[in-house]
Amino acid sequence: MSESVLTSARYGKDLVRVFRVVRDGEFHQVVEYNVTVLVEGDIETSYTVADNSVVVATDSIKNITYYLAKTSPHILSPERFALHVGTHILSKYAHLHRAIVTLEKLRWSRIALSANGDPHPHSFVRDGNDRQTVEVEVDASAGKDKLTAKVTSGITDLLVLKSGGSAFYGYVQDEYTTLPEVDDRILSTSVDLTYTFAPLSLSSPTDAKKLDFTVPEGFAHGSVWDAVDVAARARDATLDIFALDASASVQATLFKMGQRVIAENAGVDSVTYKLPNKHYIPINMQYIGVDNITPANAEVFVPVSAPSGLISATISRK
Repeated sequence: MSESVLTSARYGKDLVRVFRVVRDGEFHQVVEYNVTVLVEGDIETSYTVADNSVVVATDSIKNITYYLAKTSPHILSPERFALHVGTHILSKYAHLHRAIVTLEKLRWSRIALSANGDPHPHSFVRDGNDRQTVEVEVDASAGKDKLTAKVTSGITDLLVLKSGGSAFYGYVQDEYTTLPEVDDRILSTSVDLTYTFAPLSLSSPTDAKKLDFTVPEGFAHGSVWDAVDVAARARDATLDIFALDASASVQATLFKMGQRVIAENAGVDSVTYKLPNKHYIPINMQYIGVDNITPANAEVFVPVSAPSGLISATISRK
């Protein structure tokens, strides 16, 4: 087997499901995460010579995630919690040099009571299927006292639709073109958004239990430490532009979304959108003398899941 060599390796625990209740008397806050933790480091011999002495069991990684879900003061922020998990693991195990923590945050919102609109202190509703996403890479390659981190957050599966205010015409016309030009159409997509923060420098915990994870000072508005507000602003920007833009194309609307996210969040370096077209095709009823084809009269559509257009772009800060 001398022809082969191990060139990269990582392992960890996938789909660690965590639900946490933070109680302040009768007033509760809740978060639900799906967490994946992967590690890299001096682990080659576990692959090449079956040396398990370098393996931190994936069960231990799962238990660390649960332990920090209980003890971390940063549990309500997915970015901060992911950073705490990654920093804790690298600080505890000298032979591990990189931790990649990804998570999804499911939507739970406080129930507003119908009698007066007041939010209930400890009752919640799943008010959407979109999820907040976070990917954190904590790197100790330069030493345990010189940790760096990359943080990318976003939104996935945010399904949106507008029944007007979208056109598509002026594109290339040749022998392969069958799509008719339209000045008004249904526009629908499932938003997949990621935004990358400026790189971070972190300090390793110095306490025995590796819980003393501190937030660096002096970060700009829109930084990872302002991440709860960034997530809300990015979601609002996406929905506002989608609704209000007189869309000439998905591409043009996408660019305006990214511009606004960059403008409103000084700590965000780049924004990437992936927007698949969710097609709604008007039913041709001309065989019975009914016009359901022209945009002004099209009212009955068939949803078509595949094939679909897929439009993607990254907008970066200058």
